[in-house]
Amino acid sequence: MSTPPARILVYGVTGSGKTTLARRIGERLGVPWHSVDDLTWEPGWVAVPPEVQRHRIEAICVQDRWVLDHAYGAWLDVPLARAHLIVGLDFPRLLSLGRLLRRTVLRLVRRDRVCNGNVESLRVSLSRDSIVLWHFSSFARKRARMRRWHADPGRPEVLLFRRPAEVEAWLRTLG
Repeated sequence: MSTPPARILVYGVTGSGKTTLARRIGERLGVPWHSVDDLTWEPGWVAVPPEVQRHRIEAICVQDRWVLDHAYGAWLDVPLARAHLIVGLDFPRLLSLGRLLRRTVLRLVRRDRVCNGNVESLRVSLSRDSIVLWHFSSFARKRARMRRWHADPGRPEVLLFRRPAEVEAWLRTLG
């Protein structure tokens, strides 16, 4: 890649490593990266209203340089309209699910603070609001969306990675 992209959307299934990759891309390119979960959850696991989420994302996406680690359907059009590059993490289900389970267990044990100081709980992890259940309910939809984008010549460039080693090789080409 001759000129590094300045506006990047990292997209993938739940547990694929979007936040970690967005942070790494931002650091490598010197581009501000934004954790969408921090923009959409307030302390106490209070969801930010969709119109406020949209406003926050619009404020980021009007900038010349950014990396977002995800895009919720309610405002997906905003980063898509401005992104130079979409990085799709199209990993096999067992890989992303394994990462998600490992991350969830570690956060539960260590009481890690995430999303504006929130802490994951065993009760929520086992409830119908579980991130693991969300993985199962959203996997096919997100995977199909990435693949449609990749096949659409009218979209910004889409890099579709199917293995972590491909991501690592690409990262070495940046910066």
